[in-house]
Amino acid sequence: MPSSAPCYSHYALLVLSPLHLPFGSSSFPSPSLFLSTFSSILSVLLDLFKILMSTLSSPSHSFTIHFHLWTPEQMFKASCVLKLASVNTDFAFSLYRELVLKNPNKNILFSPFSISAALAILSLGASSNTLEEILEGLKFNLTETPEANIHRGFGHLLHTLSQPGDQINISIGSMMFVEKRLQILAEFKEKARALYQSEVSMTDFQQPDEAKKLINDYVRKQTQQKIKELMSELDECTVMVLVNYIYFKGKWNTSFDPEDTFESEFHLGNNRSVKVPMMHIEDLTTPYFQDEDLSCSVVELKYIGNASALFILPDEGRMQQVEASLQPETLRKWKDSLRPRMIDDLYMPKFSISTDYSLEKILPQLGIREVFSKEADLSRITGAKDLIVSQVVHKAVLDVAETGTEAAAATGVKFTLRSAILDPFILSFDRPFLMIIFDTNTQTLLFLAKITNPKRG
Repeated sequence: MPSSAPCYSHYALLVLSPLHLPFGSSSFPSPSLFLSTFSSILSVLLDLFKILMSTLSSPSHSFTIHFHLWTPEQMFKASCVLKLASVNTDFAFSLYRELVLKNPNKNILFSPFSISAALAILSLGASSNTLEEILEGLKFNLTETPEANIHRGFGHLLHTLSQPGDQINISIGSMMFVEKRLQILAEFKEKARALYQSEVSMTDFQQPDEAKKLINDYVRKQTQQKIKELMSELDECTVMVLVNYIYFKGKWNTSFDPEDTFESEFHLGNNRSVKVPMMHIEDLTTPYFQDEDLSCSVVELKYIGNASALFILPDEGRMQQVEASLQPETLRKWKDSLRPRMIDDLYMPKFSISTDYSLEKILPQLGIREVFSKEADLSRITGAKDLIVSQVVHKAVLDVAETGTEAAAATGVKFTLRSAILDPFILSFDRPFLMIIFDTNTQTLLFLAKITNPKRG
């Protein structure tokens, strides 16, 4: 075959299932109907065979067919990932409600996956009641899901999310900074590396300022300068710091035009408002759902690649009702109910927010208590019950702009004339709303946010 000949490689998933014909229990198919149906199927198969043979015999083409059948291991991995995504959603909404209680009328932003992955690594070193509290606090049912399967699920999910993409940039990882005089069990280090891609850095915590700089420099580099100071203070009693980071950057499938961004009001409630740069796009067809039961609008804006953002806009005065209903089933209903809809005018604030949480004060509300007390059993880390967790720090940054989640573009005031539209559908995110960024391949929640004031960074 000449070297210049085009090569076609076709991948096919072959699914064989019983042939279902409209036969009732009392009416067996007549011979003529049976022969007619069989003849039609045979005719299609013969046509496909002729096309295949014609392609194969062509001197200028090569043709390859690949049949992929999932192995039991692949099926197990897929089921683990989907189960983990559902459990992670349950944990995300439970933690969200606690953060809202502790931070009323404030912006909320966190990565449920980053927090759950860090706690799952910690559970590798936990035993007895401490272990059970951590995993049950993450919403795992230990009678249904063995601990080993939980860690395998996280491993598969991390591997899937870490695959490089052309348009979506997701960087996830972990690092354990360990006091250089502390002896860590080899089994703990090996499992953390194999399952969570977590490495160990031996650190001199007797020099707290140098140790803090080492940790912050590492996080700053891994998050592309977005999180500049994870640790604000360390003391000489610190012997180990577990860091988990996630960085996400995506471009909208349909971007906003920076020249259409203008200054507008965002209503905070109680007759208060702030001026914000408001992005605008016309004639956008995108998945939409009006939830009459919860009195909210749900819009999906897709990124180029395997990620999407759901924006949930409660009706006036209905935010608490929506928040109280946040469950995995609610999110599933929203996703299943989305249908393409033409939005004549979509208005979305351009914003950049950051948050900072000390989760050791919040996780006990989810049942994770013992690890912060003198009863903590982290003996699978050092071989002795000599460690407790003193701090769980979580910082997150989110930028939403015209081109995607991280961009800089000029804004200005623009007045335009446009032709009149009868009964235009206008959707304006000019009051508090929710935002969920998720990976579409695994349905994993990457970030969950509540925007109460886009002006408050």
